[in-house]
Amino acid sequence: MRWALVDGWTVTRRDLIHWANQPMTVVFGVLFPIMITLAFGYLFGGAVEVPSGADYFAFLMPGMYGMTMLFGLSATMIAVTTDASKGVTDRFRSMPMAPSAVLIGRAVADLLNSVLILAGLLACGLAVGWRPSSLPGALGAVGLLLLLRFALLWAGMYLGLVVKDAGAVVAVQTLEFPVGFLSNAFVSPGTMPGWLGAISEWNPLSSTVAATRELFGNPGWGGDSWVAQHAILMAVVWPVAITVVFFVLSVRRYQRLDR
Repeated sequence: MRWALVDGWTVTRRDLIHWANQPMTVVFGVLFPIMITLAFGYLFGGAVEVPSGADYFAFLMPGMYGMTMLFGLSATMIAVTTDASKGVTDRFRSMPMAPSAVLIGRAVADLLNSVLILAGLLACGLAVGWRPSSLPGALGAVGLLLLLRFALLWAGMYLGLVVKDAGAVVAVQTLEFPVGFLSNAFVSPGTMPGWLGAISEWNPLSSTVAATRELFGNPGWGGDSWVAQHAILMAVVWPVAITVVFFVLSVRRYQRLDR
């Protein structure tokens, strides 16, 4: 374990150096979700009926926080695929280092990037009038958002190790939108057809968004189903399950790249 952590930190430092050499990539990563949030808030805010008649940004921001964590999946996938296509992954595998170190390093680096992006989006929310109801609740909500992001990191790494070309990356990027919108981030599952609403309620993103709305003290859709009534619990269970499954799959795939 110590070997994996030390080697993993070395790989993390490699990615941090890339940030320093390519700062505009980081800047754009922070600004893009802010621009999308402002577009949604000011262009569509007047046309959406918010639960309890609350301010639209109070309702919108938790959904945007969750969507931003989801959209990071393809960024991780692109980074892993790029390293594999350029032979960087093969060079790492030829070195005397822990097999999981490359993946752990990538996960830590991308999680740090997600913290930066989420901080920028939180600042945007505060600037447009969004407010959490309490500091402990806000810290718990941020923790759940980063937990979901950490789980999706491993899903992105596994997909990056599996695919071989950029076309597959574009397909995953395209699928992020229906997965994101098939949730309670912007639309109540109760307004959807029965089977589609059930899928939406059991979407892991829906659990995280509902839990963060509850912890932030912001308005949400609610719901009578078991999963809607236990959003905070499921916002922990879903990411933990996803992490365990894709961590194992990613390490095994990494070890078998040459087969």
